Amino acid sequence: MIYGYARVSSTEQNLDRQILALQKYVEPKNIVTDKQSGKNLDRPGYNALKGIFGLRPGDVLYIVSLDRLSRNKEDIKNEVAWFKAHKVRLMILDLPSSMVQVPENQKWIIDMIQNILIEVLSSMAEQERLTIRKRQREGIEAAKRKGKHLGRPYLKVPDNFEEVYAEWKSGAITARAAQKKLGMSSASFYRMVKKQQAAESKGV
Repeated sequence: MIYGYARVSSTEQNLDRQILALQKYVEPKNIVTDKQSGKNLDRPGYNALKGIFGLRPGDVLYIVSLDRLSRNKEDIKNEVAWFKAHKVRLMILDLPSSMVQVPENQKWIIDMIQNILIEVLSSMAEQERLTIRKRQREGIEAAKRKGKHLGRPYLKVPDNFEEVYAEWKSGAITARAAQKKLGMSSASFYRMVKKQQAAESKGV
């Protein structure tokens, strides 16, 4: 069976260009579409295509470009590997090497092309991860040089915390009353209580 898959990122975008390109190779009834972001793989059309009533070993799937599968290079690599493992031929219109037709006794050429594609995508995904980490490190270092504190803001201890904490601990006042006296949110109050209890358990 020959299928096609087309995707745009939102309902406002048009699928016509992709569908027109796919119809040169796929019957219109076999073209599956999604109007959903490529940031993840959880899409109804794509899930159906990979589900129990969709692709089978020996089937062919046409797409216009790799980014129709996903915007994430790691996801793309994993999907290409999935098609290979399930013996589904992936044809990518803007990647001519994937469109090569070979005799039945030379199917190893297709495997070679898919392996190269997976290797290239793996390298790209790894490079993308390294670049992101480098930018994160550079951002952290730049922020430190400017004296900025990164992460959760420091929790300032109110001057009357110990007094109010003792009242709350003895049951003289409720937690809500303690929070009101201290001018703290519930989350901040319990964070401070946790720190106080940890200090007490250590005998500080």
